[in-house]
Amino acid sequence: MADTPELTAILHRMRTAQARDPSPAWPVRAGRLQRLARMLQEQRAAFAEAIDADFGQRPAEETDLLELFPSRSAVRHALRHGKRWMGPRRAATSLAFLPGSNRLLPQPRGVVGIVVPWNYPLFLAVGPLVDALVAGNRAMVKMSEFTPRFSRLFAEQVAAYFTEDEVAVVTGDAVVAQAFTALAFDHLLFTGSTAVGHQVMRTASAHLTPVTLELGGKSPAIIGPGANLAEAVERILVGKLVNAGQTCIAPDYVLLPRARVDEFVAAARATMARLYPDLVRNRQYTSLVSERHFARIAALLGEARDAGARIVPLAEAPPDPVRRLFPPQLLLDVPDDARVMREEIFGPLLPLVACDSVGQAVEYVNARPHPLALYLFEHNRQTIDMVLTHTQAGGVTVNDTLYHIAQHGLPFGGVGASGMGGYHGKAGFDTFSHLKPVFAQARWNGARLLQPPYGRRFRRMLELLLRHG
Repeated sequence: MADTPELTAILHRMRTAQARDPSPAWPVRAGRLQRLARMLQEQRAAFAEAIDADFGQRPAEETDLLELFPSRSAVRHALRHGKRWMGPRRAATSLAFLPGSNRLLPQPRGVVGIVVPWNYPLFLAVGPLVDALVAGNRAMVKMSEFTPRFSRLFAEQVAAYFTEDEVAVVTGDAVVAQAFTALAFDHLLFTGSTAVGHQVMRTASAHLTPVTLELGGKSPAIIGPGANLAEAVERILVGKLVNAGQTCIAPDYVLLPRARVDEFVAAARATMARLYPDLVRNRQYTSLVSERHFARIAALLGEARDAGARIVPLAEAPPDPVRRLFPPQLLLDVPDDARVMREEIFGPLLPLVACDSVGQAVEYVNARPHPLALYLFEHNRQTIDMVLTHTQAGGVTVNDTLYHIAQHGLPFGGVGASGMGGYHGKAGFDTFSHLKPVFAQARWNGARLLQPPYGRRFRRMLELLLRHG
């Protein structure tokens, strides 16, 4: 849709507009958020239909729950708190510089670039857009080519609700995406794979563009000895199977006590039958997004089987390449060097890794790159604290899955290989703002005591500063 000259022209138009109003007043920001909320409300059904068509099968209920609800909730939260976030923030002043004073002035970064993945194309466009707008920025949004119907519709609707110098939506293939990330944005947020994240960071470095990278990785679920196993199985499967596992923070594998593996398998089969009965005709189980992704999941499963893994289907239905419907499978006794244990799965395969202790599970997690999410099922406070202290992850939910991403009071982001930076709520406002430090000198102050010529009085003052400063 857009080549480099077109993209550059859009960026220039936005920069010009931002220069005319570099720090929009609250009514301007609130008006943009209200228009975004109106678009979400008025286009709710159309957005769900487009996403369903792109996936081949994605229930409107899932889109409403996992995309529309958090998007609208984010707008409401920003409208409720944004005016306060905009205000100057007091900062402590060192004793030696009193009666001067410090403060932080939040200022918009300018024009923000947002790269949206295909798995949650509505929420992962709107979520960062809310934070960019409440912080007073203008935004260019690059949609995924793997959800073409929704991407086109979203672009059309944004153009109807916003002026071209407020929010612009770009569609196109990987070549367009590469040109997009090469633009001299004031901040760039990318959500996608770790491999592409490396490329994005290299490209952005040409302009020293600050980046927020929301990547992925293999997010573990640890079941401790004090867990309610039936509860843990249900919540792990819910987190794994919404969107057919095509979720960046879906549980990627389970670490559990060796003696409870068979119990987990039995509970998983019963839970699956209750959550998604008659899978062949069930319209509430999402399809894989493309033939290529279906083939990838099938290959991961086949390679694990060939390497000696035991496969336990959770439904009496074969994979359907025509509908791209892939029934969930448990994988047991998988060799560590199998591809399914090295790559983020992003689909309905769930390896089980038997452990002899929680400490061994922690060692297993720590021997691998830091995950985007970690899930712990345990009710013993000491065990919970031990796991939280001895592991690193972008975010954690204890005794459930996924829910940390929905908390406006918590930043969402990765660490190490799973990303850098975070957003959501006030953390998102801060990500898309420059918190300008300001020191204001008092009218009556002692600064002249530290000026040349350096005599006895200066040396006395300097000794005081060195002793007490």
